[in-house]
Amino acid sequence: MTTTPVHVADPAWRPSTKAPLMWASGIAIFWAFLIMAQGVWANLSADATSTWHLVAAGATLILAPLHIIGVPLWRYRVHRWEVTSDAVYTRQGWFTQERRIAPISRIQTVDTTRGPVDRFLGLATVTVTTASSAGAVTIPALDVEVADRTVRELTDVASRTRGDAT
Repeated sequence: MTTTPVHVADPAWRPSTKAPLMWASGIAIFWAFLIMAQGVWANLSADATSTWHLVAAGATLILAPLHIIGVPLWRYRVHRWEVTSDAVYTRQGWFTQERRIAPISRIQTVDTTRGPVDRFLGLATVTVTTASSAGAVTIPALDVEVADRTVRELTDVASRTRGDAT
């Protein structure tokens, strides 16, 4: 008996074009706290112009912009998602890229999450919980309309699928 190999194409859709801005905001908040900590350290130090302070400030001036700009653009380039009548497909990651395929018959719940930055930018994250030990499948940074439509489609397809989602 020969079996035909299954070729799984990469998911077709990207997150919202506003996703890099959302991701950059989170990274910028991290760097703002780090810069404040460096300021406190310099103010409490006897010599604010010591080599260590200058090295830390120089590293921050170089790394912060690279991190704030580079990571969101890379994530936007890599992140993909797609929902078909058979499964939910995602691809995401930074250094280690993860592809997840969740069969529709395994879906248990579909949730939408919107944090403060998400709400400000009109974005939402869809989380598909399955009977998988690997955890939920997330589709981050979708426009609210796309997220709502995706939740409706998943709910509709999952309700028509026979199975016990376990």
